[in-house]
Amino acid sequence: MIHKIKGLYDEGRGLSLRAISLELDISRNTVRKYVQMDETQISAYQGDRSRHKRLDAHRDFLIHQLKRFPKLSAVKLARRLQERGGELEVSSRSIRRYVQTLKEQVATGQLRYYEPVPQSVPGIQCQVDPGELRGVLIGGQERTVHFVVFVLSCSRLMYVGLAFKPLDTAAFIQLHDEAFRYFGGIPEECVYDQTKLVVLSEQYRELTLNPRFHEFATTAGFRIHACEGYDPESKGKVEAGVKYVKQDGLYGEEFASEQDLRQHMQHWLETVANARVHGTTGRVPREHFEQDERQHLRSYLAPASLTDQGTRAQTRRADKTGLISWKSNKYSVPMAWQQANVGVAEHGNDLTITDLETGDAIAVHELCSEKGRTVKNTHHYRNHAQRIVDLEQAIAALIPHETAAALCAVLK
Repeated sequence: MIHKIKGLYDEGRGLSLRAISLELDISRNTVRKYVQMDETQISAYQGDRSRHKRLDAHRDFLIHQLKRFPKLSAVKLARRLQERGGELEVSSRSIRRYVQTLKEQVATGQLRYYEPVPQSVPGIQCQVDPGELRGVLIGGQERTVHFVVFVLSCSRLMYVGLAFKPLDTAAFIQLHDEAFRYFGGIPEECVYDQTKLVVLSEQYRELTLNPRFHEFATTAGFRIHACEGYDPESKGKVEAGVKYVKQDGLYGEEFASEQDLRQHMQHWLETVANARVHGTTGRVPREHFEQDERQHLRSYLAPASLTDQGTRAQTRRADKTGLISWKSNKYSVPMAWQQANVGVAEHGNDLTITDLETGDAIAVHELCSEKGRTVKNTHHYRNHAQRIVDLEQAIAALIPHETAAALCAVLK
């Protein structure tokens, strides 16, 4: 509008003030005000958001709406204003600018909720996070090292559990056992992100926990605190710890064997990670732990289930093709157990599949070390009883009956 006024006036060589007001349908005083302003004054005037606006009459209503619903758009707010008082004498662009200004000036609430968690009380909390580092040289070969970092929130004492294959629930539980033995006790709660090792799903903050890990936590005696999805700041201590392990503990090192790496990590924990002056607490984690936190940890007794993880049968359901899933591979069962629940357990290098009712073994497979493979016993897909009957009938048609019966008996 201002540019139109300036262009029509043309520094006195164009239309008169009265003609401009008629042309643009605005008051003569408004035309006179802008004609008398130079560019600097116009810029300052436009930048002054405190000047009166037509929407100021609706300011309280807009603020009330934004406090209740911070994500309301300017378009929807404009509709609500129209429902209250009819047509608005402002452009949609003016409404957008006005609402944007309100959102900047008025505290309309955070779009994301960060829950405070106890962090300075000894014995209360341990933050846990898995990580991995690729390209670690072990025995002259590049390997991927998987690990889980445990950090006590009060003293910042750290433990790092190592694994040389992708973590499953059994390995995750085993590393917890190592950490609690290292700490000499357990805290009241452990904090996790929403890894499938802990939380299978979330809906409206209702969590479906991994049943096997939940059983371990309940037996061991600690609470599971799962952060909201995509909210790593809620466990920032261990997030920083994962980076620290990668950059200081593993990166740039070479190891002769897996055992050599384990020894290196234990030495690094005792001489570096837990022996340095922590940047936040200003204290040495090991000393801080011994003085203030150890006595507040609960006693830890390893659940009996940890002693027979390898031989305890687990339940799997066979699919319609007679296959069950086990550690990223598929194994066949006889078709009589198609779409039925069966027991599964490892015994050495073998995978034994049993009937849950009788406990009898119905299939034994050699464990496959690869991933994504299907291991089948072709006998599981044949009806041998009917095949035998058919063969006996075919033999009886060729030779006398008594001779055929005797021959089939010998063959059997």
